[in-house]
Amino acid sequence: MESNTLLTTRTGPLPSPAAAGCLVLIAIKRRVECKSRLAGVLPLPQRLALVRHMLAHVIGQSRQARLAGTVAVLSPERDTVPAEIPVLADAGTDLNAALRQAETMLRRLGVREWLVLPADLPELRAADIDAIIAAGRAGGCALAGDAAGRGTNALYVRLQEGFDYRFGEDSLAAHLGAAAARGLRAELLALPAVAADVDSPADLFRLEAHAWQRQTA
Repeated sequence: MESNTLLTTRTGPLPSPAAAGCLVLIAIKRRVECKSRLAGVLPLPQRLALVRHMLAHVIGQSRQARLAGTVAVLSPERDTVPAEIPVLADAGTDLNAALRQAETMLRRLGVREWLVLPADLPELRAADIDAIIAAGRAGGCALAGDAAGRGTNALYVRLQEGFDYRFGEDSLAAHLGAAAARGLRAELLALPAVAADVDSPADLFRLEAHAWQRQTA
């Protein structure tokens, strides 16, 4: 995709230049494709409610973070994302390719830093976001892993051409290597709330009762 249509939302284009602060980009698939590993314990309506609840939580905490500026979503669909939140286009086939495309366009619009987050962090707090951004600004890159210490649940990057986004299996080590290859000093943060994503029934059972459970009871 070669035009700025990548940044077009159903309510207008992403502000240019970006608002003061770090751009926070929240990545999420088509909602019906999310959390398929929970199908054995949650039927589709409850899975959709959970996914939407977690996304709304991550958006809300991002908007409250002191060091964050524009909050945007990278997704193939708007669904329940509030109208004032930009939704960047994602074909839904390759997250890393979508990130590279978004990065190219955002850099042209003057964005110089971003924090990429998944949408399934129900315990995330604004203070966690501020901690990652502050650490990343010191050396150009900051990461927080999942509970297994293998996946990447938060990635701050000072935007520059050629960063090798490697979300997927064993992405934490891959992103540390990508940062080193670009001359960035990456800081790895241990943040329990960021590590607490929801991918398996065990993750779901770990959580306390949330609003989504009461709403779908």
